[in-house]
Amino acid sequence: MTPVSRRIVLILFLISLTICASHESDSININKPLSGDQKITSKGGNFVLGFFTKDNSSRRFYIGIWYKRVSELTPVWVANRATPVSDPTKSLLHISHEGNLVLQDQLAKSLIWSTNATISSYSTVAVLQDNGNLVLRDGENSSNVFWQSFENPTHTWLSGGKLAFNKRTGVSQRLTSWKNPENPAPGLFSLEIGQNGQYISQWNMSKSYWTTGPWDGRTFSQVPVMAEHFMFDYTYVNNSEEIYFSFSVIDNATIARLIMDVSGQMKFLKWVEAVRVWTQFWCGPEAQCQVTAFCGPFGSCNEQRLRHKCTCVKGFSQRSLKDWDLSDYSGGCTRITPLQCGGNTSAYVEEDKFLLISSVRLPTDAQQFQAGNVDECEQACLNNCSCTAYSYGTTCSLWYGGLLNLQDQYDGADGGTLYLRLAASELPRHHNNRRVPGIIAGGVAASFVGALVVWVLVTTWRRRERSWVLEKGALVVFRYNDLQRVTHNFSDKLGAGSFGSVFKGVLPDSTIVAVKKLQGIRQGEKQFRAEVSTLGTIQHVNLVSLRGFCAEGTERLLVFDYMPNGSLDSHLFHSNAKVLDWSTRYRIALGIARGLAYLHEKCRECIIHCDIKPENILLDAAFNPIVTDFGLAKLLGREFSHVLTSLRGTIGYISPEWISGLAITPKADVYSFGMMLLEIISGKRNTKQIKCWVDYFPLKAAIQVREGMVDCLLDGRLQGDANMDELNIACKVACWCIQDMEIERPTMGMVVLMLEGLMEVSIPPISAFLQGLVHPGEQNVASSD
Repeated sequence: MTPVSRRIVLILFLISLTICASHESDSININKPLSGDQKITSKGGNFVLGFFTKDNSSRRFYIGIWYKRVSELTPVWVANRATPVSDPTKSLLHISHEGNLVLQDQLAKSLIWSTNATISSYSTVAVLQDNGNLVLRDGENSSNVFWQSFENPTHTWLSGGKLAFNKRTGVSQRLTSWKNPENPAPGLFSLEIGQNGQYISQWNMSKSYWTTGPWDGRTFSQVPVMAEHFMFDYTYVNNSEEIYFSFSVIDNATIARLIMDVSGQMKFLKWVEAVRVWTQFWCGPEAQCQVTAFCGPFGSCNEQRLRHKCTCVKGFSQRSLKDWDLSDYSGGCTRITPLQCGGNTSAYVEEDKFLLISSVRLPTDAQQFQAGNVDECEQACLNNCSCTAYSYGTTCSLWYGGLLNLQDQYDGADGGTLYLRLAASELPRHHNNRRVPGIIAGGVAASFVGALVVWVLVTTWRRRERSWVLEKGALVVFRYNDLQRVTHNFSDKLGAGSFGSVFKGVLPDSTIVAVKKLQGIRQGEKQFRAEVSTLGTIQHVNLVSLRGFCAEGTERLLVFDYMPNGSLDSHLFHSNAKVLDWSTRYRIALGIARGLAYLHEKCRECIIHCDIKPENILLDAAFNPIVTDFGLAKLLGREFSHVLTSLRGTIGYISPEWISGLAITPKADVYSFGMMLLEIISGKRNTKQIKCWVDYFPLKAAIQVREGMVDCLLDGRLQGDANMDELNIACKVACWCIQDMEIERPTMGMVVLMLEGLMEVSIPPISAFLQGLVHPGEQNVASSD
């Protein structure tokens, strides 16, 4: 053979290898196992199969399938979820001699995982399909399938897959949560379809806590949100063989999945590449505290906390702080001080006591005891060392062992008062305790008398010498008459908003303040003081400082620092005001974003503003933005929804979910911020009177951003004098913020990063609502401010 012939043969051989490798890049066969960092990829490039780990600090590796086009590692199926391997290079995923796909430890020669299917072929191949389904089939007849991951799901339900109940075998397919976000081992929560055709969420595969309700031909009765999302097609089948439901994504560019989350909630998630995050647009149950045993034994759930809804009841601490940090609360809480029952009987050791916990959802699995009164009920619990709590209403209820499903600040039908058993040292000592030495009791009494004398003297001095100096960090309690005097009977009005009117006042030491008279507050004085005290602890350069308050009779007033440059709206929309240059506007937008991000993400309890608009942004002497009126929505309570909705229409600052009556999240503030950011850019009201929808500025902005012509959106008074890079970022951020679906909006923390130039901002889509405004046949509509 000549050198030329050899070269041609070599080239043809290499081409054949390339073709073969390309053909087999999505599969594993008997001659092509997988080990170490080797992977296979579905033909369309949507999914990858290989070894992965979610905890880089450990040596736990798993065989799994994940998205290739999602920048965050997101496994959708895991083979050896309960039995990780420590070294992928010494582990082999291959086709066994029997034809099954198996994972084997090469050193120990032990079997770790297997498809364990009945094989009727001598040639099998495992193929990763582009929908994320791993199929073990006959290598010569692709229709002969022995096993597939879609029929053996872990915690994720993918588009095109189904979760079925087999009527012939009585077996249900099941989704099971991960133990925590770093550990795919089976958790305590699962979802399956029952014989009645309803999907049921269960704890420990035994206790049901949520159901989809029956299928009505269009949606599941407890999931009405299905009818509002048009990105999916749904299929429901109930025949003689099986019952199942399936969903499919209409747009192939959309990446969506349904998971049984570690929280015990079913969550529908969509990947938003622009902000590189999975966003949620539905979960069931909506209330986290409805999930059975979510907080574990002696853990208490609270829906008012947006983050870390679990806490330990008094006298208990987290059993595993590491697990709690990973959102795994199943271990619950452990007792800090052992009970006295059955222990030390020293004369100086008190017997166990009971802590009264009111407004609590009572734990489950109570045992009833015949008792004539509350004392008999308490004694029955004391007499049994295993009794941990009791409650007395119409009957006596006793609980033994760990208490599950506690929920504080609860007013439901199954709520009440719980008496929790604690060691006496965990509770304050009572003055009538016979075991307290008399000398201590005398000392306490003397101290009390002394303190009473001091209190009388101080009170008398304070009444004679009332101080008006506002100390930094200290809230002053004002009298109504005093505020009436310093505001000249509330005559110098600075403005009015959703929560009341604001008046200028001057204290005796010449300090200028702004006094807000609140309207619609129905809370009692004690609750109002508690809420205001919380607001008073919030300190941020872009949040207004609360200096004091008044709560007398039905009057509720708040005292703030006075801002000499007034509110943002007076500088944006009034023709006689100084025109804010672009640099100042961008700095104002960034400052507002930082203030809202602090309220949402940095406070101990997340605070949703609920009324972001230029009127609620004040400007200090240096034109730095100061967000005001935060936290007041909570003070107004249920009345706030009516007040705000009557103030604004659908074309304003209110997010679509607010109008629809859905639960409000921090993303409502994001929407309002986006609408206001458009106003900062243009210097015009979004809600000004318009002749036709095509003139609606948010729609115009969305179109111009898509076409890359944002310069025409700038306030004409600036005559084009702006940083075009900043203008482009601001316009794109605003259009992302005003997306119809809250899952597609970024968080305020992300907005800050975008405006700071630390996160790339892609071109946002035009929301469905805005697209609908340009449909033919739309009538001219006018909306007033």
